[in-house]
This record gives sequence, structure tokens and C-alpha cells, in this order.
Amino acid sequence: MSAEKNTILNHQEIQHKIKRIAYQIYESNVGEDELIIAGIEKNGFLLAKKIKSTLDKISHINSTLCKVIIDKKSPLNTITTSINAEQYSNKSIVLVDDVLNSGSTLMYGVRHFLNVPIKQFKTAVLVNRNHKKYPVKADFKGISLSTSLKEHVNVNLSKQPYEAYLD
Repeated sequence: MSAEKNTILNHQEIQHKIKRIAYQIYESNVGEDELIIAGIEKNGFLLAKKIKSTLDKISHINSTLCKVIIDKKSPLNTITTSINAEQYSNKSIVLVDDVLNSGSTLMYGVRHFLNVPIKQFKTAVLVNRNHKKYPVKADFKGISLSTSLKEHVNVNLSKQPYEAYLD
């Protein structure tokens, strides 16, 4: 007997959330010429790519995609990015992840970018679970969801149809 998935967002809803997040990012950065969309490795990066693609269609802002590599099991390990610090210095940055659970991944990601001067820093997530241990918030979110600590949110953005569901 297979366990039934509890779908949070289907493919069409995820597409809509990505478009809405892209518009919110544009509205927040309307005066900017350049913007860094930094996605946390794996699903955060896939989400960042989709947001950047939509942002490129709706705005004049020159956006650069950046992959942020964080060891989620040991976040104190060195964090690296696919672009060097000079490329995001004095720019607006949006750090993207798929799910905001405890806030630790975003917190360590934010800390990495604070080593250089930046204009503005925002965060974006597809699912905000409201179980934060750290004082970090999602400036742009697809959906806020109250779940039990035992439940796990899975997001599939690597192949269509996209979906987000609870285990």
C-alpha cells in the first residue's frame, strides 16, 4: 500500500507563485539596473533560475544568477558561490530557497553575503513553514504553511509537472 501524497501546490500553482514572486522582486527593485538572484544549491537554485527567467521577461533589470553552495548538515563549513564577491559587491541581492523551515540555511546564506557591501538584501522562498528557530524571514513567499514538526515538505522543480507536497 503506497502512502498518499498531500499536495500543497500543483504545477500550475507553482508557476503562478514563481511569476508573482518575480513581480514582487521587480517592484522591490524597480530603480535598480542590476540584481543578483542567488539560489541555494539544488531546489533553491532551480527556483532561482525560474524566477530569473520570469524576471527577465517582465523587467529591464539586468539579473545575474548565482549558485550558493551550503553544506546544510554543517552550515559552518565554508560557503561558496558561483560568482566572486566583486560581482555582487554594491548590488541588490535576493537569496532564494525552496522551503523556509527553521531558517538556518537562509541565516548562514545571508551571513556569507555580508562580507562585502551590498545595496539591499531580500529573501524569497516557495514554501514558508513557520517553524523558525532563527530571526530570518522570507520577504517574498509563494505560500505560508503551518505544519507539524514531524511533517516534511518536498518540492519537485527538477522535472515537470512541478509539485510541492507533505510527507
